Amino acid sequence: MQDRNHLARVSTTHQVNIIENGLIDIPMLQILKPDGSLHEQAVEPDISEQTARKIYDTMEYTRVLDERMIGAQRQGRISFYLASTGEEAAVVASAAALSDQDMIMSQYREQGALAYRGYTTQQFMNQMFSNEKDPNKGRQMPIHYGDKELNFMTISSPLGTQIPQASGYAYGQKMAGKDAITICYFGEGAASEGDFHAGLNMAAVLHCPVIFFCRNNGYAISTPAEEQFAGDGIASRGLGYGVKTIRVDGNDPLAVFAATQHARKLALDEKCPVLIEAMTYRLAAHSTSDDPTGYRSRDEEDKWRAKDPILRMAKWMKQKGWFDEEANKKLIESSRQAVLSALKEAEKVAINPIEDIVNDVYSEVPWHLQEQLENLKSHIRLYPQMYPKTSGRVK
Repeated sequence: MQDRNHLARVSTTHQVNIIENGLIDIPMLQILKPDGSLHEQAVEPDISEQTARKIYDTMEYTRVLDERMIGAQRQGRISFYLASTGEEAAVVASAAALSDQDMIMSQYREQGALAYRGYTTQQFMNQMFSNEKDPNKGRQMPIHYGDKELNFMTISSPLGTQIPQASGYAYGQKMAGKDAITICYFGEGAASEGDFHAGLNMAAVLHCPVIFFCRNNGYAISTPAEEQFAGDGIASRGLGYGVKTIRVDGNDPLAVFAATQHARKLALDEKCPVLIEAMTYRLAAHSTSDDPTGYRSRDEEDKWRAKDPILRMAKWMKQKGWFDEEANKKLIESSRQAVLSALKEAEKVAINPIEDIVNDVYSEVPWHLQEQLENLKSHIRLYPQMYPKTSGRVK
């Protein structure tokens, strides 16, 4: 029988030893230089032209979607939006390394992963406009996507709650004997939540096949990383919990793809968790409610624009003979027109009946919720000018 005495695994010393952060050097995997060429000792991952094109096209599409929807929010057409500008490679290239059967649990900046799996422009719009075609029935804020068929768990606002949920879901996958894992995305700010520590510890102890994918983009809203923690990023925490750990250049699509491929194989073959820390940068504001000029400089942003993951991959694809400049311009324009068309169509669709606020929870609506609903209806009938979109839906 295995010796369960934890002291049996501990070495001894007879002098005071102070273990410092600097004693552990966690390297960052980087395959592509900013100019798109391979590092001398780098090994290009096994990636087909078809997959590379799909990764690139999805990154371009996501950037177009972000630009259009920020504009729509500024025009008052939607209430809220979160862009992933600068972080597209971390999200899209990691999603490309997964199986379609793998579960994705997202934080809120992973629209690129959903787009890679086939979520349509019209589906994005229906959710953000909370119309009758929105599967959430208008009960979620914009960008809280979810799709059962695409194995993409619905997003929720509380920060970090998806981390222990991912451990539990992956444990269920293992117990059911499924040939699938769970990937859980979050930012370095969410790693300060208690759920991060509970989730990693649970996954390590129960040997859950889960990838914890941290987008370390430098800021938790306005708080820079150096004011969040004193340790060596998030990767060092994985080692502390006994989790296999990889640090990767999050602006290098090939490195992200290779790291996630390797992590998935480890998680599946060894039934264990893997932590990936993707070092990247949020070029956009945290959300449409944020103004980054108040806490960082334009010079800082410009240094990271030179590391744009989309440009880096385009340069690599040109060297491979896989990139056509004119075709790419047409792709971008086509994406812009598709987003604009879907946006106009979605905002014309009626919103959900107000009764949907209390439906789908109980088999019969309880009296107190029914009473609140009637009070709300009365309020809307009394002030219809304040509810131009709902006044016609209230009976």
